[in-house]
Amino acid sequence: MKFLSGNKKEDLLSRLKKQDPAAQKIFYDQNVRKFLSVARSYISDLYQAEDCVIKAFCKMFKSVESFRGEGALEGWARRIVVNECLNFIKSHKTIFYLDEVNASALEEVYEETVVSDFNAQELLDQLPDPYRMVFNLYVIEEYSHQEIADALNISVEASKTQLFRAKEKMRKIYFKQQKKIKNELV
Repeated sequence: MKFLSGNKKEDLLSRLKKQDPAAQKIFYDQNVRKFLSVARSYISDLYQAEDCVIKAFCKMFKSVESFRGEGALEGWARRIVVNECLNFIKSHKTIFYLDEVNASALEEVYEETVVSDFNAQELLDQLPDPYRMVFNLYVIEEYSHQEIADALNISVEASKTQLFRAKEKMRKIYFKQQKKIKNELV
């Protein structure tokens, strides 16, 4: 595919804004894998995650004209993927957010030896949806607790609680997996 100008990203963006199918294919091919990875971090079922990515691309291509160039196009598109995943989860599942935990419990830190040989997606897949959503939004997307509360219609305290519980659950799952691996090696 030949670009018309020296700046490929700007040329691709202008072609996307003109609804050029070839440009849409290029953008899709460049980003589909990473956006599917983002979707999988929110939705454990691969096929549902793929559906969200497809819907997100459709929304991107329909609304690319609204992209104002503030930040990277990929960042703007990633946010659409995340929002599509959140909308899917909200519309297909009943999610209960547990309220606050004792503030002193949030300050407890567990220091244990961490082995870097693990599958993060497996850990995320084992988290309940409320934990996974808050964890992803806070840790991966770098939302503040206020932004998470606004996006999920929960309190800031509930966001903090879900994050704490997600980390605790992931820690327990991780060490259980490590123990299983050690037992298998013996």
